Amino acid sequence: VLFLAGWTLASDFWFYQMAALQAQGLRCIACDRRGHGRSSDPGGGYDFDTLADDVAAIIEALGLAGVTLVGHSMAGLTIPPVLERIAERVASLVFVSCVLPREGQSVLDAIATPEAQRPRSPGDGLLEERAREMFCNHMDEAQPRFVVEDLCPESVRVMNEPARTAGLRLPMPRCYVKLLRDQALAPAIQDESIRNAGPGCVVHELDAGHNVMISRPRELAAILNRLSGV
Repeated sequence: VLFLAGWTLASDFWFYQMAALQAQGLRCIACDRRGHGRSSDPGGGYDFDTLADDVAAIIEALGLAGVTLVGHSMAGLTIPPVLERIAERVASLVFVSCVLPREGQSVLDAIATPEAQRPRSPGDGLLEERAREMFCNHMDEAQPRFVVEDLCPESVRVMNEPARTAGLRLPMPRCYVKLLRDQALAPAIQDESIRNAGPGCVVHELDAGHNVMISRPRELAAILNRLSGV
């Protein structure tokens, strides 16, 4: 199982799910996008093609096959171009509250962000108050601090780049975990993403906010266990 973290997040956010799946005998890998977590910031390459190249290179370097790709939030945008490169190594897809625009549509257009609120620099949108509002509802008192302390600056290029969705037309099992209390990606926008997720997408609902990996770790791990055939 290969985990891809979402906007401003590092791979640490998948800790609970990785531990649960590893306890069931699955090999779990979480990669940090360039400029996030343990990965270096090369000062460029923040576009779908390069980010997909990075993920494909990890899969090929490790000799992985039969991979379940799990993406959260904006990581869903990386999955289609990864499939264009190495679909033969991927067995199934899991979208956890992912934004999946239509072909040629940008993320900011897909989520109907008003022009005045669109980020202009990597630090935009990372103020603690805004992060707590988007990511930390439905958490206990301790969890938000972990979230806001680990946020990473994010390139705004991918938020404005037209999405490429051809990879999603390839036949393979897929599911979407819809989060009913999500304040970063409203349920109505998730519904549109589900329609764009490709053929045969199965939907699982959780009564949780956007960073469900932290707020409802056991419930999400249980869904991933079932989807991974454990």
